Amino acid sequence: MEQWMLYILAGILAGIISSLFGIGAGVLLVPILAIGFGFAQKSAQGMALFVMLPMALTGAIRYYLNPDIQIDLPICGLIAAGGVIGALLGSQLVFFIPNAILKPLFACLLILVGINMLVKSIRQTPVKEPLCVESNR
Repeated sequence: MEQWMLYILAGILAGIISSLFGIGAGVLLVPILAIGFGFAQKSAQGMALFVMLPMALTGAIRYYLNPDIQIDLPICGLIAAGGVIGALLGSQLVFFIPNAILKPLFACLLILVGINMLVKSIRQTPVKEPLCVESNR
């Protein structure tokens, strides 16, 4: 299979997984780009961030248009404003961290997040979601 087809398949997989679970595509794309395609860790992270914008925007619009899902835009705006500041700081800080340290830190983050989600899902009592949430749109 040609390389460009593999990139498109990686994008399709990342788009499905990120929209399905509401996670950033970087969780999937960074390892795919770094391990699967051999990009340096920082290049993989930068590329994942670059492609997340159109994927996240598409997924967000689809969620927003679903009348069963309540999206509070003012809260989203506040989080986005903080996220922009954090992205500026993080993208500056990453230049001071060697790839040899960054890659294991990323792996530890994924492991810790996974363990945390697993433990919380086991401990929680399932919450029944309403079939339809009234929308203020």
